[in-house]
Amino acid sequence: MLELPELETARRDLDREIGGLKIKQIDIIGPKRMIPGQANKTSLTKALAGSKISNVKRVGMLLCLGVGKEQALVIDLGSGGSLRRAANKDQVDASTQAVIGFTQKGQLRLLDSDKESTITLVDHDAITETFPQIAELGFDPVEQPISWTNFGHRLLARDKKLRPLLMDSSFIIGLGPVYSDEILHAALLRHDRIANQLITQEIRRLYRAIVETVHNAVKHRGASIAGTCDVFGEPGGYNEYLEVFGRAGERSRNGRGDVRTARVGGSTHYYCDYQV
Repeated sequence: MLELPELETARRDLDREIGGLKIKQIDIIGPKRMIPGQANKTSLTKALAGSKISNVKRVGMLLCLGVGKEQALVIDLGSGGSLRRAANKDQVDASTQAVIGFTQKGQLRLLDSDKESTITLVDHDAITETFPQIAELGFDPVEQPISWTNFGHRLLARDKKLRPLLMDSSFIIGLGPVYSDEILHAALLRHDRIANQLITQEIRRLYRAIVETVHNAVKHRGASIAGTCDVFGEPGGYNEYLEVFGRAGERSRNGRGDVRTARVGGSTHYYCDYQV
């Protein structure tokens, strides 16, 4: 599952890498459903050939490539998609669904073996209308940090267990099982604690754990789970900092206890028994 630190790393890399480049053509290899609103697979090339990419921004878990003056190419990578920079001569991976070719400096390829990703061309002022889920998003710990008191008010308004709440995009953007487990471990809180029953000290610990975990993960270019890589095909560097996720039976890196597992909400939850 794609999580916020990895997507933010990709956004920053792409903003530096392809900002200012001109689009030559866009080849859609995957099914036409991945380009909603387009008449056919050549429509994007006709609409964007010669257009310059002004910047790469992120709205929630969507990547928005600014093209021209008033439009954006919005890429939704779904749960398993990824973007990869490549030279024109590089071999095309079997999971490649789309290739954005530039007039210089190679290509940007979209890889997705599940074929869930989409690429949508929209006017800037129509992004929220085209993607109504944006209006329901919670806070973004990278782009829109909030104070711990504001966080506490939001938390105490939720009668929900902590782990599913952390993975609820209407509360906080972009957290899945990896970072939810790491945050709960850092905050010393059990997955099934109820949000609106936390005391002030626990709220502050949880807030600090979210901020520090997400920002440290971005600093180290995210984690590489199940072989995921960055836009250059390199693994992220945060794996060596993971305290509990994927480390069942091992000692947590802080040395205080062994990592255990439980099935929670249909996925494996990693924790230590000193979380309360």
